[in-house]
Amino acid sequence: MANEANRDMNRMLQATKITDNRNFRNMVGKGYYFSFFIALLILATIWYFAAHKINKVFIFPYLESVISELIFAFTDLHVLRNIGITLRRVLVGVYYATFIGFPLGMLMGYSPFVMRTIAPFINSLRQIPTTTWVPLAIVWFGLGDGPTIFVIMFHAIFTIILNTVSGVQSISLDYYNAARSMGATTLDVVKDVVLPGSLSGLITGMRIALGAAWMSVV
Repeated sequence: MANEANRDMNRMLQATKITDNRNFRNMVGKGYYFSFFIALLILATIWYFAAHKINKVFIFPYLESVISELIFAFTDLHVLRNIGITLRRVLVGVYYATFIGFPLGMLMGYSPFVMRTIAPFINSLRQIPTTTWVPLAIVWFGLGDGPTIFVIMFHAIFTIILNTVSGVQSISLDYYNAARSMGATTLDVVKDVVLPGSLSGLITGMRIALGAAWMSVV
């Protein structure tokens, strides 16, 4: 049972690393923004000429019309207010995910017992589609911000946990041995070795979670 839990967690950690490595920015490298600008310019050129060639605005609107409406939308106070509400929900949801997931990820990465105990539950909950929680979230929290924040938090928390675990497990054993050789207690090791060493995983997890959280806004 313990070996199976460890294998499941290792697969989840590997999947998280692969997902991050497949990020377009990581794949393209330093020329990411230049390549993005060129691709956007090519797409806009194709869109402009294709729309005028088809000449059916209900099927294929003109590029200049879309840009004009986009500029108008960003000057409309109603649209800006709703963007602000959505942004607040995303940030609050990721904050709660970090508040819960970061210490849990540190414990799982540091303690094999905690890892074996919690990993099966984490692995099981990750398989549940985020949208299936929406009816329950409405029952639990009512209408308003509550259900949306809960769904965002649920979507982001596993990314925070897994990346924090990965950050803790990447800490060299030499740091643990050096701290213990100088008389550090378990609390000192967690405070001076595990916590700083896990911050890189936390930052990566928050970056990925913020991007993924926008996909779970309902």
